Amino acid sequence: MQKFLYFILLLIMCSCFQKKEPLLGDTPYQRSLNASFKDASTSPLKKKDRKVFKSLDFFDVDSTYIVQARLERTPNTEFFEMPTTTDRKAKERVFGIVNFKIKNEDFSLKIYESQDLMEQEGYEDYLFLPFLDLTNGDSTYGGGRYIEVGLHDKENDSIITIDFNTAFNPYCAYNEDYSCPIVPRENFLNTEIKAGVKAFVKD
Repeated sequence: MQKFLYFILLLIMCSCFQKKEPLLGDTPYQRSLNASFKDASTSPLKKKDRKVFKSLDFFDVDSTYIVQARLERTPNTEFFEMPTTTDRKAKERVFGIVNFKIKNEDFSLKIYESQDLMEQEGYEDYLFLPFLDLTNGDSTYGGGRYIEVGLHDKENDSIITIDFNTAFNPYCAYNEDYSCPIVPRENFLNTEIKAGVKAFVKD
């Protein structure tokens, strides 16, 4: 009898493992992002959306949108209150200006140091790069997207890699209960950034 019960338990466990779907995504970043959206403890999705969630919609990975940017620091800038989608104010300061080329066109964006990120373990050396582009409101979220840029040496790095393939939507694109920094208008790129996460289409 004990062996029979053990056999039944083994069948149930095997059945559970077989039902577990593999994570979708073409890159480790995409699979990691999809994993966080599937996990109820980290997902910004509403419960009804999470139940049917399989994968975010991504542009094809394109090396054109991995750029080497020249960082011009803006030392001694003070933290200010960046408006968000709620009454909350995000504490940010302009860390510098990043200058780069995409398809032989010159662009520049302000890059920010976020007080929130500085206080998160493991993110102390990350900068916040919000941007708008010509895809917003069409193939991407109307409010713009974000990139988190990690520095090897926050004091001395002058050339940094910006990978627009890792551009992601603010959480408020999925759930209006979240408070998201509003992308400053001066961080508009007059081009289409066909990289990163596309707009979220609710079922």
